[in-house]
Amino acid sequence: MSSKTRLIAPLAAAVILAGCSTTDPYTGQTDRNNTGIGAAVGAAVGAAAGAISGDGSTSKRDRALIGAAAGAAVGGGIGVYMDRQEEQLRQSMQGTGIEVERQGDNIVLNMPSSVTFGFDSADLTGGATSALNDVANVLTQYPETRVNIAGHTDSTGDASYNQRLSERRAQSVGSYLQGQGVASGRLYVSGYGENQPIASNNTEEGRAQNRRVEITLTPTGQQG
Repeated sequence: MSSKTRLIAPLAAAVILAGCSTTDPYTGQTDRNNTGIGAAVGAAVGAAAGAISGDGSTSKRDRALIGAAAGAAVGGGIGVYMDRQEEQLRQSMQGTGIEVERQGDNIVLNMPSSVTFGFDSADLTGGATSALNDVANVLTQYPETRVNIAGHTDSTGDASYNQRLSERRAQSVGSYLQGQGVASGRLYVSGYGENQPIASNNTEEGRAQNRRVEITLTPTGQQG
C-alpha cells in the first residue's frame, strides 16, 4: 500500500465517524445534524492541516489523525453552540413575523419591513423593538458570535436614496441591539440598497420581500 493510500484511508474514516454523531454537552443527547456536519468538516480540515505539517510519510499519517480528532472536536463544538442559539431564537421569534433560517453554521434572521419599519422610515416599530429585546437576550447569552446586520430595499425610487435608507435601517437595528447590551465589537452594520433582491421587483409581493433587514449570526472567526 502506498504512503498516499495509507494516509487517505484513516482520513476518510475520521471524517465518516465525525459526521455520524456527536454528543451535545448541554443535553447529553446524540446530535446527527448540524453538529455532526460541523464535526465532519472540522475533521477534514484538521486532518489536512496535520498531514501538511508532517515531515515523513509516517509522521504525516499520525499528524493527520491527530488533526482530524482535534478538528472534529472543534467543529462539533461550533455546531452545538449554534444549535442551542438557533433553538432559543426560534422559540423567541414565534408569532413575531421574523423568520429564522439555518445556513450551515450560520443563523439568519429575516426581518421584513412590514414588521420592523413604517413606510419610508428608519424608526423601529413597537413590535420590532419587542422582538429585538428577545434577540438581544439570546445574543448576550451566546457572546461567541458575530452579528452582521444588513439593510435591503426594493427597486422603487432613486437608487441612491434606497441605499441610504437601507443603511439607516440597518443602523437602527444595530444601535437598538447595542442599547440592549450586545457588545458593539460584535456588531457589523451595512446597507445594500436594492442590489441584493430575493424576489422579483415586478410585483408588490416581491417588493415586500426585498424590503428587509437581515441579521446573520456567524461563529467568531468566520466572515459574514
